[in-house]
Amino acid sequence: MISSPQMPMLPAAEWQKRAAMHSARAERYTLAARKRRDCGVPHPVEDFLFQYYPYSFALLERWQPGVGVLLDCSEMEESEVLVIFPDRHYTFTDGVLFVDPKKLLVKERERLKWIRSLLVSTKNRPPNFACHGLHEWAMVYRGKEVRHEKTTPLRLPQAEIDALVESRTICCSHHDAFRFFAQEARPMNRLQPTLEDRILLEQPGCVHANMDLYKWAAKSLPWINSELLLDCFELAIELRDLDMRASPYDLSAWSREPICIETVEGRRIYEIEQRRLAMKAVSLRERLIAALGKVNLGDR
Repeated sequence: MISSPQMPMLPAAEWQKRAAMHSARAERYTLAARKRRDCGVPHPVEDFLFQYYPYSFALLERWQPGVGVLLDCSEMEESEVLVIFPDRHYTFTDGVLFVDPKKLLVKERERLKWIRSLLVSTKNRPPNFACHGLHEWAMVYRGKEVRHEKTTPLRLPQAEIDALVESRTICCSHHDAFRFFAQEARPMNRLQPTLEDRILLEQPGCVHANMDLYKWAAKSLPWINSELLLDCFELAIELRDLDMRASPYDLSAWSREPICIETVEGRRIYEIEQRRLAMKAVSLRERLIAALGKVNLGDR
């Protein structure tokens, strides 16, 4: 097998350097999270992605080249290569390693097709920047269940939280956010998103849809490269920060100033930040779509 413009060959020194750089970048997040986990002191922003999404620290730390790239492993034994790249989707032949689409199972291929379809439909839908982060408020409406009460307290009395939920239009389009709404708040939402109709409702202004780019990237490994995975993770951290600062929770113990969406000025600030992060998500979504387009999914 030889290198080509479609299948470039990375020399061993080059891909090993990239792998080391990627691991060091990921460990900026994973080492601190491991320490907090061992001490039993969770962070409401920085640990959320490790708790909400079921992916290990190692997944974020491990470098993978993505589909369409050949790795020169001619100076290594196959057993050494398989320790570094244990995924069964790799093929090692004549000293060269690559992610092999021929090893995709039918179920895996269908999953990747669905992810790509969701990303494309979300990209093509008009963004909504009028939600102002009310989903977190709807989750604690009436105070029967407060999701993060063990980590951080509320910054407002329950009556004020309830009054805001009742006074504003709620337009959450994301199933995984809506499913945590308090039962009494669900009828107030203009939409009633379900798991089955998410491909019809998710839109590119949504904080949670953009945070989920990390999830779709993780589910797309090893077909995407790990730099893209980490780019999505870092955006998700920023989105989670916005999400919690605009929530009714008090994050002063974590050096986070609130975005008071109960005020006109707070809603203005939230929308500016939501638009800024949505713009970042545009290129990441395009990169994910393009990467999955390199895999022969049989959908075109």
